Amino acid sequence: MDHPAPGAPTPYAAPPEGTVVLYRGATLLDGTGAPARTATTIVVDGERIAAVVPDGELPDGLPVDAVTVDLDGRHVIPGLIDSHQHLATPPDRPLAESWLRRQVYGGVTAIRDMADDLRHVGDLARGTRVGEIPGPDIHYAALMAGPGFFDDPRTWQVSQGETPGTVPWMQAITDETDLPLAVALARGTHATAIKVYADLDGATVAAITAEAHRQGIQVWAHAAVFPACPGEVVAAGVNAVSHVTLLAHEAVDATAPSASYKNKAPIDYERLAGEEHPRLTALFAAMRERGTVLDATAGLWHWLEGEADTPEARAKARADSELAATLTAQAHLAGVEISAGTDYETAAEHPYPALYDEMAFLVRRCGIPVEQVIRCATVVGARSMGAEAQMGTVEAGKLANFVVLDRDPLADIDNLRSVGCVVKRGRRHERSDYRTGQDTKGQDTKGQVDR
Repeated sequence: MDHPAPGAPTPYAAPPEGTVVLYRGATLLDGTGAPARTATTIVVDGERIAAVVPDGELPDGLPVDAVTVDLDGRHVIPGLIDSHQHLATPPDRPLAESWLRRQVYGGVTAIRDMADDLRHVGDLARGTRVGEIPGPDIHYAALMAGPGFFDDPRTWQVSQGETPGTVPWMQAITDETDLPLAVALARGTHATAIKVYADLDGATVAAITAEAHRQGIQVWAHAAVFPACPGEVVAAGVNAVSHVTLLAHEAVDATAPSASYKNKAPIDYERLAGEEHPRLTALFAAMRERGTVLDATAGLWHWLEGEADTPEARAKARADSELAATLTAQAHLAGVEISAGTDYETAAEHPYPALYDEMAFLVRRCGIPVEQVIRCATVVGARSMGAEAQMGTVEAGKLANFVVLDRDPLADIDNLRSVGCVVKRGRRHERSDYRTGQDTKGQDTKGQVDR
C-alpha cells in the first residue's frame, strides 16, 4: 500500500483551492431577491465563490496568476436545480450519463433523485462529485411505502437481484417495522432523504418523519400518500411534497376517501377549475406556515399529453395539465415555496434538459414571473433538499455554481437557452463542447414517470 493505485481519471473535478478565476463584467441576478447588478465580478477560488464585487472594487491579495474571464454583455444566474429526477428506473449507465452530461452543459448543477436503484445512483453521484463524469451534484432519496405498493413493476426494476421492500433503499413499512433501524438502513445508502410514497396512513407518515428528522435526514413525500391525504402529509412535517395535482385530493369528499395508491378517489376537475376550494386554501396556508416546499412537476402532464398513444390518455393528460396550472398558480399566490422539478427527461435530440420546459410552463401557464421562476429553479430547489447553505445563490462562501447566458433571461424565459458556459464547483463547462445526443448509444430517453 506504499504506492496506491491512482484510480480512474477525474477530468471534471473541481479545481484545487488557490486556483483563482475572475469572471468580470457580468450582469448578475444572484438569486437572493436583489435586482440584477451590472459590471460585476465573481471571484472563484477552487470550488467556491470568494467574493462578488463591482468590477472596480476587486479584493486585495489576488494571486498574480489569477485567470480573468471577460463576461461583458453576458448575464449570470445561479446554477439551476431540477428537484425531481429519476436516473435509474431501470438502471442504464449510458443513458444516465448522457442525461447528466446534457444537464450540466445545459446549466443544471444539482438534482434531486426521487428514488431509484441506489446501488446505481450512488455510483453516479460519486462520479459527478469527484469529476470522473460530467454532471450535476446528485442528492437522492431512499423510499418507504406500505407493503401493497411493492408489486409495482418499477420496484422490481430498481431491486434487481433482491426482493423489493426488503432492501435499504426501498423498504416496506408496517406497524411492526423498527423505524429507527429502517431509517438508519436508509441513511446507510448516503441518501439525503427518505421518500414517503404510498399506502401509508397519516400517523405512520408522521412517525417516519419524526424518526428521520431525529436522525438528521430529510423527508420528501408524495403530496398524497393514500390513505394519508395532503393535509396529513403536510401536518406530519415533511420537508417537501411532490406533484401538485395530488393536492387536489385534499378537496375530495370525506365520504369517499382514497383507500390506497391504486384506489384513488376521482377528482372533480370542473369544480377545481373555478375558484379556489376552501380546503385547498387552508392547505396552502399550512404549507406556507410550515415552509413545506411544493415540487409541483407542473409541466409533466403537458409532456405526457404528447407521449400519449390513445385519445383517452391524451384527454386525461390534458385535464391534469390544466389542473396543474390552476393549482400551481393558486399555491404561488398563497405564498407556497415552489421548486422546479420535472420527473421526466426529453429525447436525446433535444439540446436542453426538461427543466427548461418546466420553467417555461411555470411562466406561461401558471403566470409566475420569470424572476420568481428562476428562484424556483435555484434557491427554492436548494431548499427542497436542505442544501441552501451550499448552493442556490451566487454569494461568497457558496459553491461556485452559476450559468453564463448570452441573452437576458428576465426579458424572456426562452433566453435561458442561450448558455455560453456553466461553472459547477468552479469547473467551467463550455457549451460549445457539448454535442446533442452524444453517448446515448441509441437508447430510449423517455423518463420513468413517478406519479
